[in-house]
Formats: sequence, C-alpha cells, structure tokens
Amino acid sequence: MSLKVESTPHSTVLAAPPLRLIDDSGHAVDAGQAGGFTLPDTTTLLSLYRQMVIARRFDVQVTALTRQGRLATYPSALGQEACEIAAVAALDVGDWLFPTYRDSIALLTRGVKPPDILASFRGDWHSGYDYHQHRIAPQATPLATQALHAVGLATAAKLKRDRTVALTLLGDGATSEGDAHEAFNFAAVWQAPVVFLVQNNQFAISVPLDKQMACRTIADKAIGYGMPGYYVDGNDVAAMYAVTSAAVEQARTGHGPTLVEGLTYRMEAHTNSDDPSRYRNAADVDVWRGRDPIERLEKYLVSEGALSELERASITQEAEDVAATTRECMTVKAVVDPLELFEHVYANPRPALDEQRAALAAELAEDDMGDER
Repeated sequence: MSLKVESTPHSTVLAAPPLRLIDDSGHAVDAGQAGGFTLPDTTTLLSLYRQMVIARRFDVQVTALTRQGRLATYPSALGQEACEIAAVAALDVGDWLFPTYRDSIALLTRGVKPPDILASFRGDWHSGYDYHQHRIAPQATPLATQALHAVGLATAAKLKRDRTVALTLLGDGATSEGDAHEAFNFAAVWQAPVVFLVQNNQFAISVPLDKQMACRTIADKAIGYGMPGYYVDGNDVAAMYAVTSAAVEQARTGHGPTLVEGLTYRMEAHTNSDDPSRYRNAADVDVWRGRDPIERLEKYLVSEGALSELERASITQEAEDVAATTRECMTVKAVVDPLELFEHVYANPRPALDEQRAALAAELAEDDMGDER
C-alpha cells in the first residue's frame, strides 16, 4: 500500500488511511480500499462481536475493582478490543500467544479464567495460569522481551518441523526497544513462523508516537528487515482478523514472519496510577470514542440482519455473567505462602537455595509463635 507522506521534525502526516474492511459508520468498504482482503462472513463477525463485548465488560469490571482498591494495578485495553480479539481468533489451538501486561482480554478470550488472569495484578502469583495448557506465555511487563521469546519458540518449532505459529502482541513504545529490533531481525533472517502484532495506541505511557519515531508507519519498519508489513485500522476487527489470519497462514506454510500494525487508541489511562489529561487532549479522546470498534461492527451486523435484539441480549447477559464471576473471585482472599518463592527456581534444588528456604521457614515459624503469644 503506497502512502504519500509529508514529514517535518517530530511530525508525520499520513495522506492515506490504514487498510480497512468496515468503515467508522459500519459500512463495508469497496474492493478498491480493501487491499485485496475479503470481508469475513457474518458468522465469523458475529463471533468476534460476542468476544469483544465480553472482553470489554471484563475490562470495565476489572478497572472498577482496581479503583476500589481490590487490585494493586491494572492496565486497561478499553478501545483496543479489535486488535486483541482478532489476534486470538486467528490462532489455532496449538499455536502460542506471547502477550504483554495490557493483553488480559486476549487471555480471557483464549480461555484463561478471571482469577488466574488477575493473580499477578492482586500481588499473588506472577502468572496464575498453566502456560502449556493455554499455549500462552507469561504476560510480559518489560517492553518487547516477549518478542524474543516468541521468535525463539517459533524457531524451535521450525527446527522440529511442526506447524506451530507464535504470535506476539506489542505496543508502539515496545518497537523502540532494542529487543524488538533483535526479534524482528532474527525472525526475518531465520524465516521464523512468527507474527508481530503491534497495537499502536499512539502513546508509550505519555510519549506520543511522533516523539518516538519519524517513519511513516510502524509497519514500514518491516521493509528494513525484509518481511511483509501491514498498516491496518486497529478498530476494524474485520480487517484485523483478515490480515492477521493471512499472516498466521503465511508463517505456518513456511513463508516467515509478518509485522502487522493496528492503529488504535487507549481510551483509559496507562494504568490506574496514570493521569492521561497531563499529556493528551480530551478532544482527541472524543474523536476516537466515535471510532469505537464494537459499535462499528454492531452497526454492520444489524444492517446485514445478522444481529437480532434477542442475540444482542444474550451476548450482554453472557458478558454480565463474566463480570459477576470476576467480582466474586476477588472477594476470596488470596492465600499467599512465602515459601512458594523457592518452588520453581531450579529443576534440581541447589544447596544454597535450600538454606535460604530453611532460613525463611524458621523466621515464619518464629512469627507464628509470636502471634500465638
């Protein structure tokens, strides 16, 4: 896709929109704007709609729990549902997902239970789910480290000649990290079956994109690494699903990695400790609120007769049930055993670690005896 760009220092003006299949008003675009991709059928789109509605209700509920002090922190993905739901939907059950700290709704959609997702955000286990059962790596807090892990797993899969694909989610800020460069370069050189999906929500915490890079799009970076890159409307779940599915298939059939950029917007603060009013304009937030990914798809499905009031009510109730389960699991006090710190450090216990464990156990026993007195 050719983009004519006028550039000035710290400013990049895009003269063409990202690839999309459904526009902001909920209408299918004509074939000339679709970049050769086909609009998914209504059955697929209805499933994506359902998953986005449930994911948003979960996200809103968790944000409320955080504000009530029942969780230590939570990075909301409100407004970014199309990118994350499309990513999960494009994967087969045997594929691996490498998420960031902001991708909890992707975990939910891939089958991880709310209490297991929230374990780390309440100060319990770093990750409360079984990685191998769900084929999901730990949510990465350090920026871009998970991209290298994804490339490593994908390369191992290629060497073993299985058809596993790894998909990693990144933010725009993560692409400014050296780890991202190493992951992109290694994947392209070794033709690893991996998909890099960048959710460009336009702010690396408080740093806007034009203060991070001067390139036209993040997808353009793919050219320098020798792999395909796609610049996609990240609030159009139909386009995100079509492009990501194609990228996954390319990887699975031995054609190497792809970089997909989804242009989206983070509607909430970076985390509950952030004040976004200090670095972004409320008017911009209102503009992006009008590009809501769920409302856009809903309009299209209604116009096609694929979403009835009965169906919508059923989906809403399912979302409320998930929210209720999430609230209930947070009423159960976490049982934390400090000795668990030593359980998964080495496959074969080391004497030094055993000594440290014994010392901590002795301290805990003394504390217990003191409490009893």
